[in-house]
Amino acid sequence: MEANTKTNKQMNKPLRLKNYLIDIDGTVCDDIPNEESERFATAKVFEDALATLNSWYDEGHCITFFTARGWEHEDVTKDWLKSNGFKFHGLIMGKPRGGNYHWIDNLSVQATQYLGKFTQLTEKNKTIEIFEQ
Repeated sequence: MEANTKTNKQMNKPLRLKNYLIDIDGTVCDDIPNEESERFATAKVFEDALATLNSWYDEGHCITFFTARGWEHEDVTKDWLKSNGFKFHGLIMGKPRGGNYHWIDNLSVQATQYLGKFTQLTEKNKTIEIFEQ
């Protein structure tokens, strides 16, 4: 069976479909620190992010926003996402602040750093850190 048609047994989802965890501030809209939370409701959307993420959603990928905004900002964040037309499956609040993220999981993980423009993803070979076998 080809890799893109295999099924992830735990999720019963074809492996070609991805679970995207997407940051909000500075990634899909203006970069607003939690200390200026009064600006969350009026953040300017990055149009390329909206179009790309919605196309991924329409292709069947799972879109979950993962933000360092505190739980007290959940309602304003959901309202902002919906009123600006973002299609998504979930929202996780309280991501640790400060960057330098290193995700360890028993399932395959891929990280992509946002560098200022949303486009379709391309494949490149990079050096990564892995556990010794």
